[in-house]
Amino acid sequence: MSRYVKIQSLFNHQRLKFMPRFHIIIPAAGAGNRMATAIPKQYLPLNGKPMVSHSIQTFFACPRIASINLALSADDFFWRSLTLDSNSRLNLHYSGGDTRAQTVLNTLDAMRPNIDEDDWILVHDAARPGLSSQLLNQLIDALEHDAVGGLLALPLADTLKQADAANRVAQTIPRDALWQAQTPQMFRFNLLHQALTQFNGAPTDEAQAVEALGLQPKLVMGSLRNMKVTYPQDLALMEVFMQKDIL
Repeated sequence: MSRYVKIQSLFNHQRLKFMPRFHIIIPAAGAGNRMATAIPKQYLPLNGKPMVSHSIQTFFACPRIASINLALSADDFFWRSLTLDSNSRLNLHYSGGDTRAQTVLNTLDAMRPNIDEDDWILVHDAARPGLSSQLLNQLIDALEHDAVGGLLALPLADTLKQADAANRVAQTIPRDALWQAQTPQMFRFNLLHQALTQFNGAPTDEAQAVEALGLQPKLVMGSLRNMKVTYPQDLALMEVFMQKDIL
């Protein structure tokens, strides 16, 4: 091997070594009260396995993902008996907080010793089991060189009505340029940690916290299949999506 080839090989190795990696956080500490079930909705059966398992499987299937971090409540016993392999990409954190934002922030703190400040963090809802590998890679491709980061989202198709106290229409809201946020939402570790730490109150999602810093996350086209399972009828619809392999 020539000296040039050796130097080039060393350079490529060092470049890969310091390239930002991609890490998943799945906040799974909620109870999902709107599903009116005895167990947290992320563990409801969907096509033969717990709902959250579908997303985990998608992340495992993507070699670009360096780690999958499941954020659980302290009294979650679903995973207690699971013995993880020492080199498993799945990590369990009993880091659930009072809000989703606090759960994510607690998990970032738990992950900190093992990741770099400029690594990418992708936060994904435990109740979005329909995320496909194609959509995941589409998001990473669109944002890996972005200065801010962003999220999957869908342009609104329905007319929006604002109600008054009597549930009568107060006004119609133009839907032009309005999008429905989805997940994953993808930001650098240091930016996301700063945004969640400094936000006054509890943001509804990670993007809102980043917006509060004066930044503009990028919207990446999502998919109807990537819907959030919130009500019992949503679970039935998701089963149809999966059984018919609808993207």
